[in-house]
Amino acid sequence: MTDSNRTLAEIASCLADYDPNALPVAQAQAILAAVVTPVQAIEQVALRSALDRVLAADIISPIDVPAHDNSAMDGYAVRGSDLDGGQAVTLKVVGTAYAGDAETAPVEPGQCLRIMTGAVMPAGCDTVIPQEFTASAGEGAIRFEAGVVQAGDNRRFAGEDLKAGSAALTAGAMLRPAHLGLLASLGIAEVPVRRRLRVAFFSTGNELRSIGQTLDAGCVYDSNRYTLFGMLTRLGCDLIDMGVVPDDPASLEAALRTACESADAVVTSGGVSVGAADYTKQIMAQLGDVAFWKIGMRPGRPMAFGKITSNGKSAWLFGLPGNPVAVMVTFTFMARGALMRMMGAADAPLPMLQARSEAPIRKKPGRTEYQRGIVSRDADGRAQVRITGAQGSGILRSMCEANCMVVLGDAQGSVAAGDLVDVLLFDGLT
Repeated sequence: MTDSNRTLAEIASCLADYDPNALPVAQAQAILAAVVTPVQAIEQVALRSALDRVLAADIISPIDVPAHDNSAMDGYAVRGSDLDGGQAVTLKVVGTAYAGDAETAPVEPGQCLRIMTGAVMPAGCDTVIPQEFTASAGEGAIRFEAGVVQAGDNRRFAGEDLKAGSAALTAGAMLRPAHLGLLASLGIAEVPVRRRLRVAFFSTGNELRSIGQTLDAGCVYDSNRYTLFGMLTRLGCDLIDMGVVPDDPASLEAALRTACESADAVVTSGGVSVGAADYTKQIMAQLGDVAFWKIGMRPGRPMAFGKITSNGKSAWLFGLPGNPVAVMVTFTFMARGALMRMMGAADAPLPMLQARSEAPIRKKPGRTEYQRGIVSRDADGRAQVRITGAQGSGILRSMCEANCMVVLGDAQGSVAAGDLVDVLLFDGLT
């Protein structure tokens, strides 16, 4: 039986100790990696429109970069053989080479050429003496001391950066400003990219009010939708904001069907716990296939993942918790990687670093915990981290104060002051 003929639960059950009611973080991430595949549509876009898009095919360099041997700095191009005497050298200056010059004056032994950064190295010359190491030695001559450079110094070789015919960029690269510059240096005006991922998102809850509405007694403003808007926008997704959906099965089913028929992925917040009005998991099972609905993590234990279908169209569904911090944590450590895989981006682990804990951190083994922290440097320049304080999953202010997440693994117990802990910096993620 192929994966396409098996349910998500059957695929997930192949993992050791699979329990959809209490899935370790690593297993949940493995399920996401195993079942989610990239969108297939490819677009050809102009270079200026390619920023933050995912490259759909390898880019082969049509030219050598640089195209010629050239000078790495302003100075004088010389023959390495003129440096062999072990004493101060005096050379006659026979011309000047500027970047962009097609030809340069010939350079014979005992001569040199004034050369600017990027200018083509003249035939016979293999070394550049930086101008600050030279002194005038009369009209049309320079002098420099022995040993200031070695033969071959300060010369860039043709093809040193890229050889013609080699891969300049590989499929799956998320195109950043440096990539655009590299592509421009190859004379490439258009690139093939995966189409943007379409993501529908909404919040659930009778207590939620949108900004601008009257805040009735017992109600709160919907913050999760704005958090998700920001995080999805940073991924470069095309967004479908479906607002707030009431806590009743009919409304939720209608919203999920609409989202499913218009998007590649659906992200919801709230409605996946065990409360009397939490219907997301129930409706997911009616419309499709649920792989898991609880994860051994804190915050974020009630998170559902599956696939829903409506009128012949399907979408992956990420049912995130309702608490604001739990939304951000589950999105960062679960949904984000899966969505990037759908975008066709190459797998790239989150950039973790280690820091010393400034104080003890209480933790029980058996689940992965994500605690908000502030990374700084101690007097010796080493990374250190302290927890922001109360870690309740509804304290969104703490996410604004923090600059990192302290990641305490499944098997880890309490942390002593001075222990090294894993830290994920927020910059660019949240």
